[in-house]
Amino acid sequence: MSNIERSDSQSYVNDQLTPTPNHQAGEFWVKFWGVRGLIATPNSHTCRYGSNTACVEIYVAGQRLIFDGGTGLRILGKNWQQKQEPLEAHLFFTNCQSNRIQGFPFFAPAFVTENSFHIYGTAASNGASIKQCLCDQMLQPHFPYPLQVMQSELLFYNLTPGGVVELGEVKITTALINKNQRSIGYRVTWGDCSIGYATDLHKSLDLEEQNQILPIIQDVDLLITNATYTPPTDKNHEYAELLWKTPVDLAQTAGVKKLVISHHHPDDDDDFLDKIRDEIKSAFPNVLLACEGLVVSIGNR
Repeated sequence: MSNIERSDSQSYVNDQLTPTPNHQAGEFWVKFWGVRGLIATPNSHTCRYGSNTACVEIYVAGQRLIFDGGTGLRILGKNWQQKQEPLEAHLFFTNCQSNRIQGFPFFAPAFVTENSFHIYGTAASNGASIKQCLCDQMLQPHFPYPLQVMQSELLFYNLTPGGVVELGEVKITTALINKNQRSIGYRVTWGDCSIGYATDLHKSLDLEEQNQILPIIQDVDLLITNATYTPPTDKNHEYAELLWKTPVDLAQTAGVKKLVISHHHPDDDDDFLDKIRDEIKSAFPNVLLACEGLVVSIGNR
């Protein structure tokens, strides 16, 4: 098993820089296309880590998986447009908040007739399905064109937390990770290799919530998660130890091998994130802060 990291912009100091892996059936890797929470933050102070909202690509055993469709999904789509063959992929959403779905109307491959996309999500806090939430954001006056203009095959699946999706040799297990937001997390398993994706943690998890989360992150090779936020105030966002203590404590309890903190707060600029990365390393040495273009290889056959 290998663990190799790189950033396309080479803005992140990693253990080793390598080319992006190819799409080979025996590979398992993850690439970050959007790493911000709440809202995209394009400015000169977020160049190194990136400014797009959440979007993660996972390639495993010949399956193309996408987790969340923030503005990073548009960039991923532009990359996939360069491919000549028809595309089939599976999109998994954490929740239906705007920062998780706002890139979907701009996902260019969804407008190509030959492509096919399987879309998964759980019911929102108001009961709306993932299909309804994606449709609603593309209605006037929010967007000029309805979802029906997408010419690809779109297949929608309503998930129940605790359920399992099986794609050939790949198993995706779900769990409720934030009951207030009705957010779900995922565990992607292929053979002995696994990734946990749980990016809507809050800072005061109770025992019930921890017990729901632990099964999808127990002993994973890589956990992708978030530091937690303070409530909005009239002061600048402050990043206290408590805010990264929750994911670190969970990772230690679950025996996680490598930790990636993503979903960065909009107020956290590059220099600030550098500082926080060093602080977290003192508590959990095998940690990275996600930046756009970062690739982590999990394993291969």
